[in-house]
Amino acid sequence: MIVYTCKDTFEDMMTCIYEAWASKINHKNLRLDIEPYGNLELFCEYRHVDADTEKAKKVTASIINKISSKAFRMVFRCAMSILPNKLDIIYRFLLLGFAYPDKVTSMLQHPYVNAIFEANRKVLNETHLFREFTRFSALPNGILVAHIEPKSNLLSLLSPSFDDRLPSENWMIIDDTRKIAAVHEADSETWFTSLSDNEFSRLKYSEKAEDPFIDMWKTFFRTIAIKERENPVCQRTHLPVWYRKHMTEFH
Repeated sequence: MIVYTCKDTFEDMMTCIYEAWASKINHKNLRLDIEPYGNLELFCEYRHVDADTEKAKKVTASIINKISSKAFRMVFRCAMSILPNKLDIIYRFLLLGFAYPDKVTSMLQHPYVNAIFEANRKVLNETHLFREFTRFSALPNGILVAHIEPKSNLLSLLSPSFDDRLPSENWMIIDDTRKIAAVHEADSETWFTSLSDNEFSRLKYSEKAEDPFIDMWKTFFRTIAIKERENPVCQRTHLPVWYRKHMTEFH
């Protein structure tokens, strides 16, 4: 068994798929995996693949042109999920897609298509929730900073919503789990960057910055609450506890 491995980024994954396909090895003797991959298996040859922008672009173009844009969106969201064997599932889905380009996205009875569909659903649901639960704090220089800790790597799916909501503001959304940030300059485009340990530790304190609007929001939150109708169990159903870590009103 030949196992192609790569880092957990979209560009690395698309490059890994390119190399696996170009190897001409029988698909039954191939497996694709995300690093770190745990214990090594006997009788397996591991081949690490580094990101190559041109190869990743070729795979992306092939998915869009030979299958569909919908299939590409499904692949991208699955790549952002926490599905353990997502890269191999994406590879098998694409093999099926190139064989049945007009039908693959609706072949939910097939295990690989069903797995892609479920990963998409979970990523989209989580993105929707963080769209409502993300809270910003204003730094002394006026920059708005929000911290989130999602399970999926959804920053690229979440930020367009705030491009529309806050187009003329300087803001950042920081994924504390992966130490990456979406940075938006006023009346400009959003770009993504990795944070060094030093940058991350400095930005971590942004939640403790004094902001009068935070106190106003907490007061509003407490004022509109009806004590007699409090239902913590129902509240946890709609707002699980793990979402509340960076929500101002629960601090």
